[in-house]
Amino acid sequence: MATDYYAVLGVRRDATQDEIKKAYRRLARELHPDVNPDPQTQDRFKEIGLAYEVLSDPQKRQVYDLGGDPRGGAAAGAGAGGFGPGFAFSDMLDAFFGSGGQRGPRSRVQRGQDALIRVEISLQDAAFGTQRDIQVDTAVVCPTCNGDGAAPGTQPVTCDMCRGRGEVSQVTRSFLGQVMTSRPCPQCQGYGTIVPTPCVECAGDGRVRTRRTLTVKIPPGVDNGTQIKLAGEGEVGPGAGPAGNLYIEIVEEPHDIFQRRGDDLHCTVTMPMTAAALGTNIPLQTLDGQVELDIRPGSQSGQSITMRGRGIQHLRGSARGDLVVHIEVQTPKNLDAEQESVLRKLAQLRGEERPQGTFAPGQQGLFSRLKDAINNR
Repeated sequence: MATDYYAVLGVRRDATQDEIKKAYRRLARELHPDVNPDPQTQDRFKEIGLAYEVLSDPQKRQVYDLGGDPRGGAAAGAGAGGFGPGFAFSDMLDAFFGSGGQRGPRSRVQRGQDALIRVEISLQDAAFGTQRDIQVDTAVVCPTCNGDGAAPGTQPVTCDMCRGRGEVSQVTRSFLGQVMTSRPCPQCQGYGTIVPTPCVECAGDGRVRTRRTLTVKIPPGVDNGTQIKLAGEGEVGPGAGPAGNLYIEIVEEPHDIFQRRGDDLHCTVTMPMTAAALGTNIPLQTLDGQVELDIRPGSQSGQSITMRGRGIQHLRGSARGDLVVHIEVQTPKNLDAEQESVLRKLAQLRGEERPQGTFAPGQQGLFSRLKDAINNR
């Protein structure tokens, strides 16, 4: 056989019936779907059930020990100890542990679902916070029936099939003898009551959809993906059940100048070679207004200037990130005769007419650096 049922139950091949039963009960309590609803655990739960079905029956166990298929054909369920017609394996579990679900009629009142709305904001709003009025389409309590689902002047009545219990019982035969199991009533779906005349406006659900306006306060420091929870502002549940939560997810719009990295802002300023060499002041429009950016003489491409406290405010604090300005020096092109003459004179004065240049190794990729690090060990 492909499956070792003894290993599944964790018993020896010469285990007694009592040992097999104890092993099965221990595993069933541990893996029962009401205790552990994980899908993989449920597959394991079915597996131990099949193993117990075979090993608890002496005839099936003998066939299994001889290498046959104890569950193949009609003989698998017809001998002494076999399952009676219409008997499900879950019925045997209910006999051992009970159905595991809620006993008696279930309530029509249920909690509503959570809702999610995405709101786009500018970088300025993300930095300093803002307020937004948003339109929300959610379920609210039906104003006609006040949530009970019945048309005005009527009310739910007791189900005549289950007599208000919400479940019906059935007796089946198994190798354990007669087993009584309970199932949700198919007529009332387990509620114990029936709404003979549903409310026309909500079709018996107890709620209707409507649009309403909410004012949302967005704190400073939010970023892409930040969620703001509004408790109880989601959908009302069936039967006028408590409302779920509403989550506002922030979507930050790209900025024309600044790129955000955490709470820091980055931008690039491009300037002529002469300005970088001589130094200058450049007006820069920040989130706080215009400031003068001081470019020191001799500034090089790739250098950066950090302006402290000009970035985004921390979400959980009053401090702010920085604004980092990256410098890019632009080499002039298409010089006229006079400009070329001036530059040649400058090169002559600085002894740079025939520069030798300074060379450095090319920048390696990640895998090349890893390879070199391993070879140098």
